[in-house]
Amino acid sequence: MLKQLLSRFPRKSSKSDAVDSAGGNSGNNLITSGNGIQRTSSGTPLSSRSNSIKRMSSAVFPASVVAGIEPLLSFKDVPSPERQSLFISKLNLCCVVFDFNDPNKDTVEKDLKRQALIELVEFVASGSAKFTELAIAAICKMCAINLFRLFPPNCRSNSTGGEIDDEEPMFDPAWSHLQIVYDLLLRFVTSTSLDSKIAKKYVDHSFIMRLLDLFDSEDPRERDCLKTILHRIYGKFMVHRPFIRKAVSNIFYRFVFETERHNGIAELLEVFGSVICGFALPLKEEHKMFLWRALIPLHKAKSMGVYLQQLSYCVIQFIEKEPKLASTVIKGLLKYWPVTNSQKEVMFLSELEEVLEATNMVEFQNIMIPLFRRIGSCLNSSHFQVAERALFLWNNDNIVSFIAHNRQVILPLIYPALEKNIQNHWNQAVLNLTVNVKKMFSEMDEELVRVCQCKYEEEEAKQMAAAEKRRVMWKHLETVASVQPVAGNTAVLITPTATAIMC
Repeated sequence: MLKQLLSRFPRKSSKSDAVDSAGGNSGNNLITSGNGIQRTSSGTPLSSRSNSIKRMSSAVFPASVVAGIEPLLSFKDVPSPERQSLFISKLNLCCVVFDFNDPNKDTVEKDLKRQALIELVEFVASGSAKFTELAIAAICKMCAINLFRLFPPNCRSNSTGGEIDDEEPMFDPAWSHLQIVYDLLLRFVTSTSLDSKIAKKYVDHSFIMRLLDLFDSEDPRERDCLKTILHRIYGKFMVHRPFIRKAVSNIFYRFVFETERHNGIAELLEVFGSVICGFALPLKEEHKMFLWRALIPLHKAKSMGVYLQQLSYCVIQFIEKEPKLASTVIKGLLKYWPVTNSQKEVMFLSELEEVLEATNMVEFQNIMIPLFRRIGSCLNSSHFQVAERALFLWNNDNIVSFIAHNRQVILPLIYPALEKNIQNHWNQAVLNLTVNVKKMFSEMDEELVRVCQCKYEEEEAKQMAAAEKRRVMWKHLETVASVQPVAGNTAVLITPTATAIMC
């Protein structure tokens, strides 16, 4: 009776009976040997080839990863209806992560995974991939497992994101795999067959936030890939745009007001340079607040020189979109002006020139008084590069035109600085440039220069008189002190103690 019951259950087939039904013959086949992978002749039957590949994949990768169709098969070796299943199987296979700190560890497995990643990229690039919801989930999972990681503190430079140094960038040893994963993610995001309404469930806020965290990588190659991918995600998923802007703003806030350490500020600003170009007019209040609260405070950081070019581009884009913002930008520059850092002061003057080129006359007049007070201080800087850079502003025709139209206000503000340079500055190049600027003003309005000269001489005479008065006063005090020395028994007023007051 027991034998009759058992005979009703289907008998389990042995491993030797298993035959892979997918694909035809291949020129070069892989089998395992004691030391790794060997290639067999082209005449090997397909069943032997599939069985050997399955044995190898089950030994190299976990059994839970290799599901469905055998992932080590090539896409050309399976019929078209089964390629989508193979695509997902290869994605699951590539979820295995290896340790690349030891280059001699798991070399065969690493090569197999790299080959699988390359085949995935080629398959997506060919346009054969169909991004169903299952495929989207699989590709997002694989990218997340391979890319999203923490950067260990002991591998990060103490000065990265801080003061500018000459240290070489650190390169990730796993880049041979990471680069292909990034390429796959980029092709996935930019694919015309990707339905953003379905993909947004997987490329969600958490995915984007972890992607933004990777911008702190010390590997410049990784940051360059991230820059392109973030820009494509911003363009593809309109629903995520406000979140991306807010998340990047928070990165800037944390960098400026807390840590001043981040490796990807330049790349994030480069992405937002393109984003700002696409802002619709009139600008939303949210975008203006981003300029005032996020971009302008970036001038405060010591490492501003690392991302100055990208920051200036973003600021200029705002001014070109809405010229009224020019005075806001200049006020921000004056607020964060570096009074003790000559190198940054030269950078500020360079950016100021770009801003003034994009400024109209009305906005210039709104800000010219505090602006040229600061420029006057720069003209008298003992650091010759600061003074020289400030004087170079007069080489810009647009700025000279602004100054010429408003010389009645501007020249009295800076004339004392010009005279002090001519009389006292130690650098010959600064002296020559100052003489040229004064000559330019004389050609504009000789009468105004004469009036400013007279006023300057009067002020100098008053200051000399005040200085002489102070000198005489101090001399008198010294004489009185020497004639009436303090006696030995001079009474001294002592504040009564609390006990004496109580008595």
